[in-house]
Amino acid sequence: MTGAGPEAYFLARPGSCIMARHRSSPARAAAPRPATDRDAEARVLSHDQARRDELYLDPYPLYARARKAEGLTYVPEFDAWLVARDEDVREVLLRAEEFSSANALLPDVQLSEAALGVLPRGFAPRPTVVTTDGADHGRHRAVLNRGLSSARVAALVPYAQECARELVDGIAAGGSAELVEAYARRLPGQVVGRLIGLDPADVPAAVYGGYRAEELLFRPMPPHAQAAAAADVVALQHLLDGYLRDRRAAPRDDLCSAMVAAMAPGTGELTLEQRHELVASLQNLLIAGFLTTSAMIGSTLLHLLRDRSQWETLCADPSLIPAAVEEAARYDTAVQAFRRTATRPVSLAGTKLPSGANVLVAYGSANRDEDRYERADRFDITRPAGHHHLAFGHGPHGCPGSQLAREQLRLTLELFTRRLPGLRLDPDAPSPTMRPTLIHRSPQTLHATW
Repeated sequence: MTGAGPEAYFLARPGSCIMARHRSSPARAAAPRPATDRDAEARVLSHDQARRDELYLDPYPLYARARKAEGLTYVPEFDAWLVARDEDVREVLLRAEEFSSANALLPDVQLSEAALGVLPRGFAPRPTVVTTDGADHGRHRAVLNRGLSSARVAALVPYAQECARELVDGIAAGGSAELVEAYARRLPGQVVGRLIGLDPADVPAAVYGGYRAEELLFRPMPPHAQAAAAADVVALQHLLDGYLRDRRAAPRDDLCSAMVAAMAPGTGELTLEQRHELVASLQNLLIAGFLTTSAMIGSTLLHLLRDRSQWETLCADPSLIPAAVEEAARYDTAVQAFRRTATRPVSLAGTKLPSGANVLVAYGSANRDEDRYERADRFDITRPAGHHHLAFGHGPHGCPGSQLAREQLRLTLELFTRRLPGLRLDPDAPSPTMRPTLIHRSPQTLHATW
């Protein structure tokens, strides 16, 4: 036990703040409700989730309407004002003092008492680079900027190439494969594991725990399934805590050691609070590092294989690969949106927002803005360069791992076009569908043959 009570993990509904650790959850503060009330609430939550999932699966029609509307569009399913135009998205991201990142990632589901009984065996949530502002954000960001510098990324690329080649060798030995599981989910985990300093034998468990964390917070599950997912998250946290304490005792040349040195200066044993913060930060880095890149790889292969002429063009002219990387990131952005909260009364795009108003900053919509891109809804790897998309954010919260993600996608396209030019979607498999999420948009599966 790390000393955190269940109330530390009670997650509010979308649009409201994650409840502070010193507050009791409603389940503890209120008298038990009749079963009929609980059933009615469950039906409402289920309906809300179903409506959100519809938007998650294909948010682009909503984005198009919002870009054409006067001012901002309020979306009740997200309890937020949608910031859809490129100009407005950039403005919010640069007005960090007026639009806080504290609630950038709010979960879609409430945790059951079963899950709340498991999570205190791990480590309580703490602010990370994604959910901090100002000086706190700078403290979290500094170590990542150093650990993901151009020189560090360049030194990591040969390892990424080796891992990618081994995965493609295994795929090429057969006549068909499901590419999400066989490749897209594996390469980024191996690469971020090396970056952090994980033993390769621990990477599969770490990746599994990361996906379970996403499921726990963003997918509805019955209580027993939530409890099982919570147990997997706790296992991941203890795995990371072991690495952090080991690096305190014996630092190495890896990002785990750098995080310990930067966020917990000194040489003594880590305090409990330091372990809470370091586990949260390392878990965030791990999950963000492989989920977003995995999503980019899966979506890029999907769109290329759906448009046979572009795949064949890329195979015939590998010099287009850098342009294909940028176009894929723009066209179907992995992180579609993050939230921001107004810290004071503000005006945006002619809409007056009160202090505390929630906005959903839609990078995916900005990247389809017709006022910035010609034929914005067209996937085109020959699109002329010149416009800087927002797939990796903008301003103080721009993604520090963007170069590493681009490198992995680049070497993936180089390998697949060279080794498997006959790659195509499997006509006998179900058509690919997207995962119902805005934060790691990618195909659920990608069955291919050659």
